[in-house]
Amino acid sequence: MAGLYFDEFEPGQRFEHAVRRTVTEADNVLFSTLTMNPAAIHLDAEYCKGTPFGVPLVNSLFTLGLLVGLSVYDTTFGTTLGNLGFEEVRFPKPVRPGDTLRAATTVVSKRESRSRQDSGIVVFEHRAFNQRNEEVAFCRRAALMLKRPA
Repeated sequence: MAGLYFDEFEPGQRFEHAVRRTVTEADNVLFSTLTMNPAAIHLDAEYCKGTPFGVPLVNSLFTLGLLVGLSVYDTTFGTTLGNLGFEEVRFPKPVRPGDTLRAATTVVSKRESRSRQDSGIVVFEHRAFNQRNEEVAFCRRAALMLKRPA
């Protein structure tokens, strides 16, 4: 399914995204090393045995990227010109390798672009939940969205 155009979004609209993703240890190690994040909490299993979690935790920026990625097919696939910003990013619970994440999105607001005739700005709230239905990530994102071609 292609994403929606600016004209098709309405404040309060909610999406329960069908695509889910199980996060693997390889995802976490690869993402952490590709982004030059050597934090022991992500990469060192022996170190993590002494933490309250007992195991490495998934890099929060991977979780954020996955959260937004899970929303793309239903919202912005092929209809966005880009992200304008993220705010209120939160990670209320840790993600561990083996957790399966799902996402939900709510449209917060929308407005016409002041500088572009072909687009408008939509503000989304994205939430990720693990297999226990615990919220593990939240963000508010502004996206520049194409209007439906005339």
